[in-house]
Amino acid sequence: MYIKYLQLINFRNYEELSIELNKNVNVFIGDNAQGKTNILESIYYSSIGRSHRTNKDKEMINWNADSAYIKLYIAKSRLDKKIEIKIFKEGKKGINVNSIKINKISELLGVLNVVMFSPEDLKIVKESPSFRRKFLDIELCKLSDKYYYNLVQYNKVLNERNTALRKGQKEFSSIIEIYDKQLVKFGTSIIRDREMYVERMNEKGISIHSDITAGVENISFQYVSSIKYENDIENEFLNALYKNRKSDFEKKTTSIGPHRDDFSIKINDIDVRSFGSQGQQRTATLTIKFSSLEIIKDITGEYPVLLLDDVLSELDSKRQKYILNSIKSIQTIITCTGLENIENHIEENYKIFKVVKGKCIN
Repeated sequence: MYIKYLQLINFRNYEELSIELNKNVNVFIGDNAQGKTNILESIYYSSIGRSHRTNKDKEMINWNADSAYIKLYIAKSRLDKKIEIKIFKEGKKGINVNSIKINKISELLGVLNVVMFSPEDLKIVKESPSFRRKFLDIELCKLSDKYYYNLVQYNKVLNERNTALRKGQKEFSSIIEIYDKQLVKFGTSIIRDREMYVERMNEKGISIHSDITAGVENISFQYVSSIKYENDIENEFLNALYKNRKSDFEKKTTSIGPHRDDFSIKINDIDVRSFGSQGQQRTATLTIKFSSLEIIKDITGEYPVLLLDDVLSELDSKRQKYILNSIKSIQTIITCTGLENIENHIEENYKIFKVVKGKCIN
């Protein structure tokens, strides 16, 4: 899978952009605040229908326009795809795939798979469990319509349950039982899928991390559930909800479930979030991202597009070398402020774009 062509109209600081991309490596060079990341954002947005930088679509529209437009041509092993997205200031958007309008974001997921690696991704390792849950949810939604459906339904029921909890115990106690059964139904599937994904991360990550660290470090991931169970998740989940019901009414929120879960990251059996060095945290993030590349390849049969947003300058030469030596069969789009050592590691088949104030010069 690779992107052949990208067109932007009134997207961020691009009034109009039309570029053909190399199927291997594409490097966008420019000073800060020139629009390099905006190109990656448009590609990421075309993959999952949301930005990695803002929750407000209208912020992606050029100040002087009422709408923004993105068009991508994608080469795939089975059938090439065209994605067109129009974003309106009123908050609405229209998405077409091969000139056919789609009505659900789930119909967009999987058309274009990408893995983005940016300095902000360190939060997956360093920050609260919500960042790790978000990472798992995004990766699994790319790969499974069923997971996306279960996640949407779970969050809907969770919001309704929390509303009932806030309104009082006596009046809404009976309806809580109905919500509990629905939470268990959707939540159990979410937990099982997340556990499988984390296990895949272990399978891929061990060798990746060993390669990066020359065998000095061993990495491991483990799913950490807020529900104590061995085999029968459904019954244990339902029992735990019942046991916590009084407390949930007092706190006016649901205290257990996949919305409270996490996964641990350990290097040489030491928790990286609490005790890892900054270098180990960066390496763990790199391992997670490259594990995702391999997982997507295994499931879909094609590598996703890799987006590297100004990360090379954040890494030491050893980690830079690993990345640049690992992207030979993957379309990679890199943003940076200078060529640095890139030309020493990538082969002849690459393209360089100079970005200046919303203009790309090849």
